[in-house]
Amino acid sequence: MSKRKSAKYKLDRRMGENIWGRPNSPVNKRSYGPGQHGQRRKGKMSDYGLQLRAKQKLKGYYGDVTEKQFKRTYAEASRLKGDTSQNLIGLLEQRLDMVVYRAKFAPTIFAARQIVSHGHIYVNGVTCNIASRRVNVGDVVSLGSKAKEMALVIEAQSLAERDIPDYVQPDGTDKITFTRVPKLDEVPYPVTMEPNLVVEFYSR
Repeated sequence: MSKRKSAKYKLDRRMGENIWGRPNSPVNKRSYGPGQHGQRRKGKMSDYGLQLRAKQKLKGYYGDVTEKQFKRTYAEASRLKGDTSQNLIGLLEQRLDMVVYRAKFAPTIFAARQIVSHGHIYVNGVTCNIASRRVNVGDVVSLGSKAKEMALVIEAQSLAERDIPDYVQPDGTDKITFTRVPKLDEVPYPVTMEPNLVVEFYSR
């Protein structure tokens, strides 16, 4: 598992958006970028700049996955039939850490990755500690017995800031079934994501 080396909310300020829709995001108070030059007036962004920004935002949202892993996911999406941008979103939503986050087993994607890596998550009754594991349609993801009592999990389940999407079907409070691979418009992003620009970035 790769570890995020910078403060996660710095991405919010760099993008000027509340990427994860969290109430304690610094963007809610300071909409300018981080650092001593954050308040400088920004010029018009080039096409490359827009594409890079879209990639960094999408990559950051999914827990700041490594560039190597993200590029490999894009390559797989481009080989699948259909729209590459839709395929990319579908593959990212199938990551185990993201399914755990969508199921409200964790308050943030970073907490979801930690819960997975510590062996608290089961897929079809078998423990799995690989956050990037692909969850297939029909797979059942559940919490381990210790995780059910964790304050982090209890907090996540009480959060009113986000709902469980339709493609993650709850069975009680500790188990879900991944029912289908979602399309872009079905994914509950707090901000606008532009995977088409990510495709353009890698297609250069």
